[in-house]
Amino acid sequence: MKLYKLCAAGALMAVAFSSCHIYKKYDLPVEESQLVGDYKKAMETQVDSTSLPYLGWEKIFQDPKLQSLIRLALANNKDLKNAKLNVDIARAQLKGAKLSYFPAVSISPNGGTATYGGNKMDWTDMNWSYTIPLSVSWEIDAFAKILNRKRGAQMSYEMTQEYEQAVHSQIVCGVASVYYSLVMLNQQLDLTKRTCEIWTEQVETMELLKEAGRTNEAAVVQSRANLYNIQSSVPTLEESIHQLQNTLSLLLNSYPQHWDVTSQLDFTIPEQIINGIPVSYLAVRPDVRAAERSMAAAYYTTNSARAAFYPSLIISAQGGFTNLIGSMIKNPGEWFLQLAGQLTAPIFSRGQNIATLEAAKAQQKQALNNFEYAVLSASSDVSNALVSYNKNVERLKFLELQVDQLEKSVEYTNELFMYNQSTTYLEVLTARSSLLNAQLACIANWHERAAALISLYQSVGGGR
Repeated sequence: MKLYKLCAAGALMAVAFSSCHIYKKYDLPVEESQLVGDYKKAMETQVDSTSLPYLGWEKIFQDPKLQSLIRLALANNKDLKNAKLNVDIARAQLKGAKLSYFPAVSISPNGGTATYGGNKMDWTDMNWSYTIPLSVSWEIDAFAKILNRKRGAQMSYEMTQEYEQAVHSQIVCGVASVYYSLVMLNQQLDLTKRTCEIWTEQVETMELLKEAGRTNEAAVVQSRANLYNIQSSVPTLEESIHQLQNTLSLLLNSYPQHWDVTSQLDFTIPEQIINGIPVSYLAVRPDVRAAERSMAAAYYTTNSARAAFYPSLIISAQGGFTNLIGSMIKNPGEWFLQLAGQLTAPIFSRGQNIATLEAAKAQQKQALNNFEYAVLSASSDVSNALVSYNKNVERLKFLELQVDQLEKSVEYTNELFMYNQSTTYLEVLTARSSLLNAQLACIANWHERAAALISLYQSVGGGR
């Protein structure tokens, strides 16, 4: 009867504290930060499944060779495998937290005997005692201690899922970035080699013109020097290509080897980025969502620290079979049953509970600060990537016009020089060098646009 009274007392105390903060479910602290309020509004915005963050990477990167490499990286990359294992670890911890609501059951059979009498001990005439107890212990979650641990474990589990998505996105965009860099370097190498061929012919022409008395040795020497300068860039480009091939091999979890890439300077521009990026996209970004769940986990940690000030109510039962009754040994044995209830309330714990609560509150504020920084950083990343892409598109128009004009300039200048129309070789050299630089700038601009697209896709949490 006393056990029932103890349970009733615990239930009454739970009802009395039911309005306490320790029972409340986490909600975004909009009253503490305007930025958090803006984020909550963004989360409540209706989601468009065709928006950029939800576009599969196959729709962004449509090059078949690149798609093949991305699939290989997602299948083999160690970082992604470790991220998935972290999710499994968090899932197991969450399962353990949920099972905390169930009673703990254990069985511990024991037996023994003893005899006394010194040298006259008779080992054949001894009384054996044995007990086969089954123990059950159940903690009643009257003050949300188990509840907050379970909710905190749930947030940790969701946080690891977001980190897995972040790693997934990093791998997809990382492979694409290296791939497009290889395409750019291959294009630059091809252009440089073709330019070397043109300059080789130019040197031969200058030597013939010198023999014909149309120019002097200084012009010939200058043309050779310019050819050597261009040829010297070939090994540098080849070295950079080799290093990028090794970087790609590492992303694919493979030994260093050569990977084929496209020879086309082209990629598809998603329509979703033409009209800009809504603020609601930030709510999809994995690191922002992970930071938001980190706030929730810190909130439940603080609640657990508060709950430590309240009593713990544990009901235990023990039953089994034994032949030991009091100090008498009875044979055969009999069944026994014991019931107990324990209410433990902290009175003085040398300040440990207070210190734990203060630390948890400070960590909760840190989580809020980290979340605000994550939102601001994400906003900055999206803005930078979008502006970079749009400005490089604008720049491309002028670069193409420049290349067109310089091609004409090289043609006109070379004709004037060949026909001895008061044009020096320095003007021919300047025109050709300017054309080469403009052509290399066009290739670099293509890569910058591709890099901006990759950065934008990753900054909105794409890569699913």
